[in-house]
Amino acid sequence: MSSLRDLQLRFAQAMLGDPDVGLVDAIAGDGLLPAARLRIYAHHVLSTLTDVLATTFPVVCRLVDRRFFAYAADSHIRAYPPTAPCLIEYGETFADFLAAFPACRHLEYLPDVARLEWAIHRALHADHRAMLDPSQLSGMATDALAQARLALHPSLSLLASPFPVDRIWRANQPDADGRVRLDVGGVRLEVRRVGEDAVFRTLAAGDYALRAGLARGAPLQQALEAAHEADPGAEIAPMIQRLLSDDLVTAICAGEAAPAEARA
Repeated sequence: MSSLRDLQLRFAQAMLGDPDVGLVDAIAGDGLLPAARLRIYAHHVLSTLTDVLATTFPVVCRLVDRRFFAYAADSHIRAYPPTAPCLIEYGETFADFLAAFPACRHLEYLPDVARLEWAIHRALHADHRAMLDPSQLSGMATDALAQARLALHPSLSLLASPFPVDRIWRANQPDADGRVRLDVGGVRLEVRRVGEDAVFRTLAAGDYALRAGLARGAPLQQALEAAHEADPGAEIAPMIQRLLSDDLVTAICAGEAAPAEARA
């Protein structure tokens, strides 16, 4: 006799299109053939998850058309089924999947468009955090401040792309014509929530490097060194002031690691 865990695993496999005669034998027909009942459930699961991905990645869907998106989504769902019960958490692996998906490798910009859309999705659903009072930083000793790790707001994501993914996103909104030049260069984007809205904007090289370093958990001094390397002419004090005035810092961690909530 199969355990409940075994039945659950086989049912999950069946929902992803893996036939299982043993599982069929364990299902009561109740007026409908067990195999047909499984097909109905599997269709519902795949169509629901496809709709979840289409809702999260509407620009990707528009760029490739709905039928191709459904094909790509189906392949992604079978390879990377949900691992958590909350469907708003599903889709984080979709951009990397598209990067390796043979059918759309010629669309080199597509994975970064998906990364931007996932960052927007994350920003909308991230936890709320209270902002750090800047006086807590000004009151720290210089050495302690240099080694401090700053936790950034969990809605923050940072995305650097060789493609103008911000323009692609805007050109593929419902009221736009879809036209964009791909040869205008790449972008460094900051995506975050402001109020109840997800917003994104471009960052200068130094600001991007500083925030990316902090988001990875680097000490402030190390993040500032990365910012100076990215833009030798950037002034340190204004960069820190912009970081604080943008209400991105939520906590100070003086130990070996900072809470890694923002994404870079």
